[in-house]
Amino acid sequence: MTYKAALAWLYSLQRFGIKLGLENIRRLIGELDLDLRNARVIHVAGTNGKGSVCAMIDSICRAGKYRTGLFISPHLVTFRERIRVNGEMISEKDVAAGLTNIRELVRDWDPHPTFFEITTALALKHFAKARIDIAILETGLGGRLDATNAVQADVSVITPIAFDHEKWLGDSIEKIASEKAGIIKARTPVVCAPQPGEVEKIIRARAIECDAALQFVDQPYIKSPIALRGEFQKLNAAIAIGAVQALKLDCLDQSSSRDARIKIDDSVIARGLATVEWPARFQCWDKRTVIDGAHNPAAAKLLAETWCEIFTNERATVILSVLSDKDLRGICDALAPIADSFLLPEIRTERAVDPLELQKTLTGLGLKSETFASFGEALANARKRQAPILITGSLHFAGEALSHLQNKPAAFEECAQ
Repeated sequence: MTYKAALAWLYSLQRFGIKLGLENIRRLIGELDLDLRNARVIHVAGTNGKGSVCAMIDSICRAGKYRTGLFISPHLVTFRERIRVNGEMISEKDVAAGLTNIRELVRDWDPHPTFFEITTALALKHFAKARIDIAILETGLGGRLDATNAVQADVSVITPIAFDHEKWLGDSIEKIASEKAGIIKARTPVVCAPQPGEVEKIIRARAIECDAALQFVDQPYIKSPIALRGEFQKLNAAIAIGAVQALKLDCLDQSSSRDARIKIDDSVIARGLATVEWPARFQCWDKRTVIDGAHNPAAAKLLAETWCEIFTNERATVILSVLSDKDLRGICDALAPIADSFLLPEIRTERAVDPLELQKTLTGLGLKSETFASFGEALANARKRQAPILITGSLHFAGEALSHLQNKPAAFEECAQ
């Protein structure tokens, strides 16, 4: 298959929906003969901050000359963002070849593997071929039954847990925490962000059950600058550093290591954090335009706090689009204190809330808004105003916005025939 045909097949699997479970991914790992035994694995779960922490771990390890494999989701502009070796996205050729092989392998499977299961398998196969030193795996959804949990980790990381994905993870913070804590494995060190009391209790219980050393990181990193904006990123940085230190890289078998490897000390950490890149996380596109993928109330609250840090009392023209399974009122309420006005475009995904429905939510909160037929129209209107512009509400929307600003095809157009 060509790259476009391979992606068209992969996206067609979304008809199978989300199926949490490890049977298919374990079978895939076995039949693809995936061998990551010479690599260390850091597994990251949580509600907010997962991507930033993964990016920081990757950047620190690469600054130490370790060969890394980074697996994240979702992607913003191109599917290839999900799978990277040493910062380089997987090539179109490798995507096409890998998916062609997997398609043939699973042709007659029942149940058929899902989009995420196959994407996870593709990433692991790519990492194995690249002979990486360290794999950084971000969960897609939850943890316990997430496809990434089929891999034995050397360090488990849990970022702040809050309400999100209740349809799949449960309708209480305790149920959600239990799913996230499912990445904790026997005698595997755990690095954890500060959590609400009921969440901390569940994580501690799981760690005791697994005889896993548990470290809570509650002090932000302040020794050197971090390329990602926002005070909260200092805590994410401390969590990333804790994860790398828990990996005990000094104990790696040096006979099989690359001569270029160096000890990860303060200077390496500083270099990694100063050069980390992570789009759509308070990304300043220009002096008056910010893109942020905040997609739940907790993330929107952090976004509002960061806006106040950067723009003080200046309110934003907020271009907002939210997916239909999210807490619309909670997100809008969190953004209200920094908003001068809301512009609501129709975007190109069926998962997005209709702008008129979103407008009703804002009206119910006493907030004014206008609807637009496209992101381009909303952006043009925002640029006529004096207020700085904030584009937010969803990582999918952030991806569409970046595609528009970069004059590139949107992610879903990659597989258009």
